[in-house]
Amino acid sequence: MCLAVPGRVLGVEERDGTRMATVDFGGVVKEVCLEYLPDLKVGEYAIVHVGFALQRLDEESARRTLELFEDLGMLQEEFGDPWEQAAQFGDEEPAREVRR
Repeated sequence: MCLAVPGRVLGVEERDGTRMATVDFGGVVKEVCLEYLPDLKVGEYAIVHVGFALQRLDEESARRTLELFEDLGMLQEEFGDPWEQAAQFGDEEPAREVRR
């Protein structure tokens, strides 16, 4: 599943003509493109989807959403270690092949 996740901007810089930010998603830090929100500042929150900041968000809404995602295990699903996730699914019974 690919979510739009709220995150807090920790730092902003320009790289090769593109504004980029370091964003904290409840303890997971990722690089995000700010081309859709070029005036986003350090300390502000934004909704991020597939590496792009799409919309500003107030702090209270961001915190509530991050807590909900964490409670539901969605942050781990979105940002967890893909090798660890693959190992977990590897223990399950394999999907059966569908023949037509």
